[in-house]
This record gives sequence, structure tokens and C-alpha cells, in this order.
Amino acid sequence: MTGYFIQAFIYLGAAVVAVPLAKRLGLGSVLGYLIAGVIIGPVVGLVGEETETLKHFAEFGVVMMLFLVGLELEPRLLWSMRQRLLGLGGLQVSLTTGAFMAIALMFNIEWRIALTIGLILALSSTAIVLQTLKEKGLTRSEGGRAAFSVLLFQDIAVIPMLALIPLLELPELVQVTSSIASQVAESNPQLDLVSGLPNWVYAIVVLGAIATVVLGGFYLSRPLFRFVAQSGLREVFTATALMLVIGIAALMSLVGLSPALGTFLAGVVLANSEFRHELEANIEPFKGLLLGLFFITVGAGINFDVLSADWLLIGAITAAVILVKASIVHALAKMFGIHFSNRWLVSLGLAQAGEFGFVLLAFSVQNQVLPDDIAQLLGIVVALSMFFTPVLFIFFEKIVVPRFEKRQVQRDEDVIDEKGTVLIAGMGRFGQIVNRLLVANGIHTVVLDYDAKLVENLRNLNIKGYFGDATRPQLLETAGIDEVDLFVIAIDDRERAVGLVEHLKRRHPHVALLVRAFDQIHYYQLKQAGAEFIVKETYHSALDLACEALTRLGFNSRRAEQLKNTFIRTEDETSDDMFDSWVSSADSGIGPGYRELFMQQEVAIREAMQRDHSDQELIPEDSSATGEDES
Repeated sequence: MTGYFIQAFIYLGAAVVAVPLAKRLGLGSVLGYLIAGVIIGPVVGLVGEETETLKHFAEFGVVMMLFLVGLELEPRLLWSMRQRLLGLGGLQVSLTTGAFMAIALMFNIEWRIALTIGLILALSSTAIVLQTLKEKGLTRSEGGRAAFSVLLFQDIAVIPMLALIPLLELPELVQVTSSIASQVAESNPQLDLVSGLPNWVYAIVVLGAIATVVLGGFYLSRPLFRFVAQSGLREVFTATALMLVIGIAALMSLVGLSPALGTFLAGVVLANSEFRHELEANIEPFKGLLLGLFFITVGAGINFDVLSADWLLIGAITAAVILVKASIVHALAKMFGIHFSNRWLVSLGLAQAGEFGFVLLAFSVQNQVLPDDIAQLLGIVVALSMFFTPVLFIFFEKIVVPRFEKRQVQRDEDVIDEKGTVLIAGMGRFGQIVNRLLVANGIHTVVLDYDAKLVENLRNLNIKGYFGDATRPQLLETAGIDEVDLFVIAIDDRERAVGLVEHLKRRHPHVALLVRAFDQIHYYQLKQAGAEFIVKETYHSALDLACEALTRLGFNSRRAEQLKNTFIRTEDETSDDMFDSWVSSADSGIGPGYRELFMQQEVAIREAMQRDHSDQELIPEDSSATGEDES
């Protein structure tokens, strides 16, 4: 027992130290886990043979992850993804398998071994890619969605791969491994319901297992969860969620299917369940911990003896895997219309081999398809390619993205071929609403934005705009700054917005400036620069929400609106003094005087509200009907 405690402390301690450091250095948590594994394994030797056994346990983190992924998907969403799921994903698996098979055949490798190698290397790491996309906020990007579609198809494709591999067994390996396999089976017996069954019976068993998961998810899970929820014990609900995932994984294993695919299917079935969010909250901590442990075991499992003996060959194969997969995915991404940096995101993100590669490797050895030496070499290649994946994401973030941004900056600005009475700088969420209201009332506007893709997307919606930097005086002259009545500034850059106001007040003082502010300090900066009318972007929407909250808490809707107006009026009465205090501060910041005025303003608001309450009590209840309160 003491040994287990020590090993657990070593793994957890390595994660606690390495992962925060990796995050602080911008390397991401996945690379931190991998580095931790390398340090405690091959480098220091604190862990050893138990790593392989622990890896099988940690792979359950992948199973849980796919269950959570399934919970986020609805069947109609899968149907909407069918083009990229089947097209992009199917072509990626097929072409990558064919490419690696062809390369292996060039080196006179037997065709069955070559095909198996192609199948193993065609898969990418669902765990690493989805985790990294989530950490970097790229999940909902075009490239992130495309990567998810390909990964989803790969996970589904594991099933036919597992069915195909036994048909590729090598006769010369059967004799050698049969005695070893029997010894392993005796020492480590495995539960299996499908061994020795005819193919048609096996097919029925598989379909029955899938039907059990689907029908059980639809008809049995909800009554079970309601029953457990009525107990009011959170730990029992957690136990139920774990029981569900473990039970489905066990069922899939018993019939020779992928546990990960089974739990993913269960997640999709439960995606519309009212208990979905509770399931996510209960499974997420276990998934994160086991995934981290899985990455540590990948790093710790790298055999440095084999790596040092054939480092040149292994390095060349690893580089070839990354280059070939990235090239194929990049070409397919271009074919499917994925644009700009997103094309690089999906190609670099899917350039590695994946955790299911270890599953197929072990399965291939068990079924006498791959010799041990080739399997061991491929295992290191798979691990190394996974190890370098976070580095590829860093390359994308630090090199690719800035390069595309620079290319976008260097694009020639549009020729502005029309004039308007209102000039709007910024086509973001704020500027779009202003423009739509003005255009709907027959006012001719000219809209500028420095995001070429945003301009293009809005043009597809028949919203006309021009690509260009509104802070450039020459572009403003071309846009007719001397002829407009109003200039609305809604650009997403605080400093540039202030600088533009200062420039316009100096060079074009006749133009009225209406400006969007991000917050109170930005409001003061714009007011100091000379803007006539300034709106804090969240101010009125927050007040509207607060007014709705008062109404739902029992206030009359008209009364709630009066209280909101009182709040605005009281703030306005003290705003000039607070602005003067901010300006008089040494660094135009929040000094003691400003803080004192702010506290006085809060007191004034509360007193005004209390006066309003007192005045309301003096008004007769039926005054609204007689009109007595209209004065």
C-alpha cells in the first residue's frame, strides 16, 4: 500500500509543479503534463514498469472526454456537420492511410503491415487537440470546428479499423506468438463475450450493444436520474454518472468495441436531457485529472534506450508523419473552403498521431499483424508526435497568426466610391447596430473597418462597408470627412479611438463626434479629448436588465422605469465633478479625491431612491387612472 501512495504522490507532484510552470511560459497544460512524465520517467527514473499499466487506467480520461463531447452535440447538429464530418474527415483518414501505406511499400514492407501502419498513423489525438483548442479559446473558430469534425470521424473510424486488423494477420507471426498469447491469457484472463462467435452472430451482438446504449439513454436514464436527484445527495448523483460511463465502457469492451465510441454515443443520446449540465459538472473533474495522468504516462512511457539507439530513424519518421499529415489536411482544408489562418490551425493541429494509435498498436500485436520491433518503434513515433503537438500550436500562435495579420494589414484599402451624411468607424457589434438603424431610416452612411474578413462577411449579408484604417487622415479625406454631419466612432481599440477624437477636433472641428466608450475611464479619456456625445457600451443594457430585475421582484414596470431614470439623473448631477477630479489627478487616474466623490455619489443615489419611495407612498393608488401623477 505504501508503494501506491508514493507513486501517486510522484505523479501528482510532477503535475502540480510542471503544469503551472508550462502555463506561465505559454506552453499549455498538455505540454506541461508531457514534460512532467518525461522528467519522472526516462530522465530521473522515479517511475518504471507500472507506467504502462497506469496508462490503460488513465485512458479512461479519453473515454470520459468523449462522453462530455457527446453531451455537447445534438443529433441535428451532427446532421448539420455531415459535409465536413464525412467529407473532410473521411478524405483525411483515407488519404492519410493511403499515403503512409505507399511510403511503407516503398521500403519493401509487406502490404498488410504497411496498411496497418497507415491506419495507425492516420488517427490524431482527440485528447490533446480538443484540450489545447479549449485552452486557447479556438474551439468555436472555423479551424477548431473543422478539426473537431475530423477528430469525430476518426474516433468513429476506429471501429471498422478494429474489425479489419484481425483479417490482416501474418501467418509467420501466428506460430511465434500463439504460445506467448496463451500464457498471457492464463496469467491475465480477459472477459470477452464475442470470442469464437460466427461473424453474423458477432454482428447481432454488436448491434444489440449499440441498441442497448441508445434505447437505455432515451428511456431508462431519465427515470434513473430523477430517482437519484430526489435523494438530494450530490455524491450519489456523482456515483450514478460514473456508474453510467463505466457501465457503457464495460459493455463496449465485452463485445469488442471501443469504450470511447460507446460513451460518445451515450453522450449524444443524452444531449437533450434536462440532466445534461449536472452530468457535465460531475464528470468534468474526473476527466481532467485522468487526462492529465494519461499525458504524464505518455511522456513517462517514451523508451529512451530505443530512442537513443535509432534516434535518427525515429526522428525522421516522426518528422515525416507530421509533414505528411499536415500537408494532406492543409490541401483538404483549402478544398473545403477553410480560409486564412484557420487552414493552418486545422492542419498543424491534426499533424500528430493519437492515443487510439496505442490501442491499434496493441491490438495489431495481439492479432499477429505487427512484429514487436516495428510496434515498439511506432509506439515511440506516436508518443513523440503527440509530444510535439503543443509546440505546433505555439508555432501557429506566435508565427502563423501574426503573419496573416501582417498580410491583412498590408492589403490595399478599398476605394471609397460614395459619400454619406454619417461616417461610421467600426463594423463590430456596436457599429453594426448604429448603422442598421440609420440606414433603415433612409440615412446614407459610409462604414469603415480594419478587419478584412469582417468586411467580407458583412458584404455577404448585403451590408456595405469598406476596408481601411479610419485613423489615417488620407482615408478620412477620401471618405468625405469634410462633408459629413456626424462621425460615429465604434472601433475596438481604446487608444486609437482617443487618438482619432483628438485628431478630428484639431483638423475637422465642425464634425460632431459620437463615440462608444468601453468603461468609465475610457469615457473620461474621450471626454478629455473633445468628444461631444459618449455612450458606455454596457451602461444602458445593464440598466435595462436591472430594471427588468426590479419588475420581476414585484415592482410595477412603470415604477421600475422611474427608478432607473432617477439613477441616471443622480449620476449625471455628479459626473462633471468626478470628471474634473479625474483630470486633476497626477496621472489621470483614480485618486483619493475621486474615490471620495464616488462614495458620495453612491450615498446620493441611495438617498434619491429613498425620496422616490417616499414620494410614491404619497401618491394615491388610483392616481394613474386620474392622471394626478403626470405633473
